Amino acid sequence: MDCVGGRKHKSEKDIKQCNTVYCTPYLGVWKERAMETIKGESVQPKAPIIYNPFDPEVHADPYPHYRELREQDPVHRGEVDLWVLTRYDDIATLLRDPRLGHEVTQGVDGGGSADWESMLFRDPPAHTRLRSLVSKAFTPRVLESLRTRIENIVDDALSVARENGSMDVIGDLAFPLPATVVSEMLGLPVEDHQQCRQWATSATRALDPLADDRLMDEIFLSLIEFREYLAEQVERRRAQPGDDLITALIAAEEEGERLSHEELISTLLLLFTAGHETATNLIGNGLLALLRNPDQLRRLKQDPGLMRPALEELLRYDSPVQFVIRIAKEPMTFGGQDFVRGDGMLLVIGAGNRDPAQFADPDTLDVGRKNIKHLSFGGGIHFCLGSMLARMETQAVLGGLISQFSELELAADDVRWRPHINLRGLESLPIRVG
Repeated sequence: MDCVGGRKHKSEKDIKQCNTVYCTPYLGVWKERAMETIKGESVQPKAPIIYNPFDPEVHADPYPHYRELREQDPVHRGEVDLWVLTRYDDIATLLRDPRLGHEVTQGVDGGGSADWESMLFRDPPAHTRLRSLVSKAFTPRVLESLRTRIENIVDDALSVARENGSMDVIGDLAFPLPATVVSEMLGLPVEDHQQCRQWATSATRALDPLADDRLMDEIFLSLIEFREYLAEQVERRRAQPGDDLITALIAAEEEGERLSHEELISTLLLLFTAGHETATNLIGNGLLALLRNPDQLRRLKQDPGLMRPALEELLRYDSPVQFVIRIAKEPMTFGGQDFVRGDGMLLVIGAGNRDPAQFADPDTLDVGRKNIKHLSFGGGIHFCLGSMLARMETQAVLGGLISQFSELELAADDVRWRPHINLRGLESLPIRVG
């Protein structure tokens, strides 16, 4: 079955979605091409190569689409007036380019967040000050102190799985583990953990561009409610300090500058949402990749020493974050294109991680791959602050599953991906264990 752009789809639902979010904006282009003639004969209109994460087939498996983009148009004007870049070298370079930033995203249509006090959306010197304060919570000493707690949570979940002979890795472990860890780091009451997870899950949709009005209303309501809740927690710590990250951030001081109230709330919001989302998706995506590549799963079972390089390969193979947005702060030329101040650039990390110019046989999972310089945690001053915690949590889960069970297999013929287009992760991952 074909949509209006002449593209093949499996169902009427897929056709309708593609017509709405992909084909319709470009109908004018196709009609114009259809009117052209060569030697008196009509030219068959051809759909432009456009990055389209909303296509159901692309959403399920974006990597063939990325290959097309890299080969045919690696720097092109995409949807919502964003430039799309898909080559590894381009992305790695621009992640560290001081001519790009975040703060001029205010007022740019599509995507982003309403919460501009977060260091995620700030440039130096504000970003430098905020990150220096928050980074004190992610020192090797602090992270190592969490290891035993992480392993205990994993062991408890795997004990239940052993009794049942099965588990949903996402619902039973990959989601609650990092959410519990970050909740406990912040000192949030246990009875509030589930509500905070729900707020955070909704709030992360703000990182997707092109969200519709109804969805944006839902996102902003969650953000408002979560911010109000965190503000209440801050006031409680001001009155009664505790041994937790909220108290530490209230007291944090660097060169005489403290976090303002808005910066503090925004930072807590960022720490909670980013603190569980990346790890959840890394665990799910990584385990799915191993289950679909049983030869690589066997390699890990036979040689547990491969776990560290395997984690980096899993990050490369199916990145939890598919793209980041940067904004040109000044006119510049790059990749054969001229950019003006305010131009948005969509750096497609998922595409860069499968670039054959950087990685040999990039579509093959190889847990023994060496010297993996993937892009999954970003780069430059915005390199993911919680990268080591996400690695620790993922290693605990995958290591526990591999060491405690002789058999691991998918318990479903197909898997469903969450509706996010940026934060790539599974709705569920049912497995059988034995």
